[in-house]
Amino acid sequence: MREIFASMPWWVKWVAVPVIALVVFGGLIFSIVNFVVWLLFKVLVFAAIVGGLVYVVRKFMAGSSSRGDW
Repeated sequence: MREIFASMPWWVKWVAVPVIALVVFGGLIFSIVNFVVWLLFKVLVFAAIVGGLVYVVRKFMAGSSSRGDW
C-alpha cells in the first residue's frame, strides 16, 4: 500500500484522498459531530438548571435564617 501511494502525485495524497473520504464518510462524520454538539448543549442546560436551583435554594435559606430561628 505504501508503494502505491509513494508513486502517486502529491495532490492525490493530500487533496483527492481526503475529499473522497469526506464524500464517503461525510454523513457519518456529520452525525458524530451533531451528536457531540447536542450532548454538550444538554450538559450546559443541565448545569444551568442545577446552578439556578442552587442559587434559589441559597437565597431562600439565607432569607429564612435572617428572620430568626424557630
